Amino acid sequence: MAANKEQMKDMYVRMRRIRDFESAAARLFAEGKIYGFAHLYLGEEAIAPAVCECLRDDDFITSTHRGHGHIIAKGGDLNLMMAELFGRATGYCKGKGGSMHIADRDKGILGANGIVGAGQCIACGAGLSVKIRKTDQVCACFFGDGSTNQSTFHESLNLASVWKLPVVFVCENNHYGISMSQDRHQAIKDIADRGAAYGIPGVAVDGNDPLAVFEAVQAAVARAREGKGPTLIECKTYRQHGHFEGDPATYKPKEEQAAWMAKDPMPRYAKFLVENGVMTQAEIDAVDAKVAKEIDDAIAFADAQPFAAEESAVVDVYSDIVEEVRDR
Repeated sequence: MAANKEQMKDMYVRMRRIRDFESAAARLFAEGKIYGFAHLYLGEEAIAPAVCECLRDDDFITSTHRGHGHIIAKGGDLNLMMAELFGRATGYCKGKGGSMHIADRDKGILGANGIVGAGQCIACGAGLSVKIRKTDQVCACFFGDGSTNQSTFHESLNLASVWKLPVVFVCENNHYGISMSQDRHQAIKDIADRGAAYGIPGVAVDGNDPLAVFEAVQAAVARAREGKGPTLIECKTYRQHGHFEGDPATYKPKEEQAAWMAKDPMPRYAKFLVENGVMTQAEIDAVDAKVAKEIDDAIAFADAQPFAAEESAVVDVYSDIVEEVRDR
């Protein structure tokens, strides 16, 4: 089923939030205000908003080390996200998780994860929970092309297919596993082909087109809610920056980078919306201005928050060793 006009508009708002949040994160990281690693979603903004547009509030997602876009698309709080990146006590994880470990159970966000492919198994756990509780919820599982060579990918697809778990596996194929291009780490062109090995549908779509992603995910979500099991969707896209902020990405051919920049999903989708009468340019500009203020407000909020107290380093850490040290 194709997206209606309200859904198309909503996807643009989510995409703009992600683009502006990530652009701000890049700048703030360079200024030394964001600590640890930052793996940005710039260039991939069409995927998570389209996926989450197909989900209900009570559905689940699992994320990755490049998870800001997923969290924002599922309704994550921009203030709490920015505070977490700033390492502040009021952040999502009290400033201890940083960029790669944001979670919000109330919104079905089961957590970003710094371990490659780890979210695939967690998604199966969520899917099994749904079956046991006999609800019609769905879990969307985001992961990159590099993780599809991990055992967790194959184990999770096998388990989900055997048990008909309501999981939509969303591969964000940005063509690089850190610095290694897909054509060097896989002999196949379409990761979606791997669905056939587990008897589930495998669909490859243009990951820079939110409408193409929406249609594929809408069908997969409907299949999952009907108890028919998982689907593997491969969204072909491109990360505009390096693997992490500070990575010069000299391994990416300049011609390739230029070709993908010309397919940047943000101006491409805005142009489509205007040309097809979904939004006027004035409406696009108004959304852009509103989102820009949201990001500025989130930065101001984060910057005003306190750092975690020193003694909190041993709070929320579940280890007998930590308990022993604290008791001394």
